[in-house]
Amino acid sequence: MAGSGKFVWYELMTTDTKSAESFYRKVIGWNGKDAGMPGQSYTLLGPGETHVAGLMPIPQDAAAAGARPGWIGYIGVDDVDAYAKRVNDKGGTIHRKPADILDVGRFAIVSDAQGVMFALFKGAGTPPPAVPPGTPGHAGWHELHALDGEKAFAFYSEMFGWTKADAMPMGEMGVYQLFAVDGVPVGGMMTKMPQSPQPFWVYYFNVPEIQAAEARVKAGGGQVINGPMQVPGGSWIVQCLDPQGAMFALVAPPAA
Repeated sequence: MAGSGKFVWYELMTTDTKSAESFYRKVIGWNGKDAGMPGQSYTLLGPGETHVAGLMPIPQDAAAAGARPGWIGYIGVDDVDAYAKRVNDKGGTIHRKPADILDVGRFAIVSDAQGVMFALFKGAGTPPPAVPPGTPGHAGWHELHALDGEKAFAFYSEMFGWTKADAMPMGEMGVYQLFAVDGVPVGGMMTKMPQSPQPFWVYYFNVPEIQAAEARVKAGGGQVINGPMQVPGGSWIVQCLDPQGAMFALVAPPAA
């Protein structure tokens, strides 16, 4: 069963959309635009006229169930219904059954076999052209902190055809396994640290320079929880919480 297997969209559900929009505008340099969806608040975010992410309030039923502000990634597939069934068959969970978004596409909200949520998506139109790696304002890396990194890789590999790239031993932290889509490394997986209360995906957005971005996070009321630190290959990263408590990360090229 074919499908792009690529992350194609990122969505933030939060408790204060106006504050969050202002924060990410300043930190990442995004513009915001109302999506014009009837009866629903949904803001499109991205650099210039390009949209790479969406912003919406946490739905009431999700909030009542204890949902906290957080990011979710959408993975492109060619048949949302078939992939949702495969998620379920492989021990995952369907949280929102496949549904259409008028003139946009079809989606489903699911979680993997270890309880980490993501979305399935098939667009109604022509996908936007690819941008060069490292383009500011676009996603630059995808990182899964799993209950069991090896089992997590097996799940996503079987689902989407992801392949192993480099594996980096990290001592007591275990192995950091890079994964590739169509031969291009786009993220990494590892077994989460014991102090992390639950497994999670974290999404890295490209910025031109890490020190200035770190300063913007702090000035905007966010919190730096790890970094800045240099990673193999020379890039710089910083992991953060936004003012509402949603985790995200930034990545910048090596300093000139």
